[in-house]
Amino acid sequence: MSRKQITGIGPAPRTGVDDSGCPILHVDMDAFFASVELLDRPELRGRPVIVGSPAGRGVVLSATYEARAHGVHSAMPMSRARRLCPQATIIPPSRGKYSEVSRGVMEIFHSITPLVEPIASDEAFLDVGGARRRLGPPAAVAAMIREQVVDRYGITCSVGVASSKFVAKLASKQCKPDGLLVVPAGEVVAFLHPLPVSALWGVGERTEQALVRLGIRTVGDLARVPPATLQRELGQAVGGHLAALAWGRDERPVSAHVPDKSIGNEETFASDVDDPEVIRRELLRLSERVAARMRKAGHVGRTVSVKLRRADFTTINRSRTLREPTDVAQVIYATACELFEAAGLQRVRLRLVGVRMENLRPAGEATRQLGLGERETGWREAEQAMDKAIRRFGPDAVLPASLVRGKLDEIET
Repeated sequence: MSRKQITGIGPAPRTGVDDSGCPILHVDMDAFFASVELLDRPELRGRPVIVGSPAGRGVVLSATYEARAHGVHSAMPMSRARRLCPQATIIPPSRGKYSEVSRGVMEIFHSITPLVEPIASDEAFLDVGGARRRLGPPAAVAAMIREQVVDRYGITCSVGVASSKFVAKLASKQCKPDGLLVVPAGEVVAFLHPLPVSALWGVGERTEQALVRLGIRTVGDLARVPPATLQRELGQAVGGHLAALAWGRDERPVSAHVPDKSIGNEETFASDVDDPEVIRRELLRLSERVAARMRKAGHVGRTVSVKLRRADFTTINRSRTLREPTDVAQVIYATACELFEAAGLQRVRLRLVGVRMENLRPAGEATRQLGLGERETGWREAEQAMDKAIRRFGPDAVLPASLVRGKLDEIET
């Protein structure tokens, strides 16, 4: 399997760059879900492949670079992806396989350094400064990681090596697929300033439009604008943040223990739904999943959030903070239904609904305060018993009655 050279910045690839001040690695698997699927379908290598629902209305989970050449990308609606690349082979997702490979890849990272900060199932930051004496300089460690991933799992990854997390992530993106890019600490500004301003963290579509109106199109353009001007135009926090990034200033360390900020699930309907009963049933299903994931992770949360996407792709988000944190599906579901009803979309056609819990904390730190005369409902104990049954007998071993009725309705129709 071919390998790009270790490169530094500049007009031509070059080896032997100075990585002495570059302890931070950003490792990003190349087209991860698609690459894992091709392990079982080697005949599809070199061809456009999309991972997603063949007949449903979900979004693209992953696409090979051959499909990306036609404009297909992750999170794109499958209907559009099929139009852009009708010759692509579409493979339904096999989530269990991705988790297994992800765990193995993360084990490789942890064998290198304890300072591993996973960002997703297919990418992570590593601080390898402490591994220099044992394994060599950062670029050599990055090359070793890439070889181990290929040898063990037959898939490739791209690695950015830099002095900060921000620059390392940009470097890994620049050398995709299957590359390794070192940005020497003394050449960060030269690397950053030619890039489009959209490369900066925190520059979304609206912020980019605001910057373009100011004549700012590249990171270098932004770096030449006084921070006070940026703060006046974009706000104190955003302006100061972008001014620092434009000069490569990012002091955040690699954190080996990053707590979950939220836990959620969402579902895209096979066809648009305007039946409130069907929507509430889906909210219950999602609440059950979210609560089970929270209990498994040992979390409780205080803020319930729902996502409601209309047929025209307009998305409405509503949230409510509870009096006390919870991991009980019935509490989450009741709040989600109230948020749905308050949104006034009972007879509006929806294509997607989602439920998310935020403001998470360890379950052991939360206490339940009963009001005067209030009695325990028993829902927590019942749901914990359901967890045990599901672990033993499978995901459909125990279901709320309304979800059982929903399954029967689907069978009858």
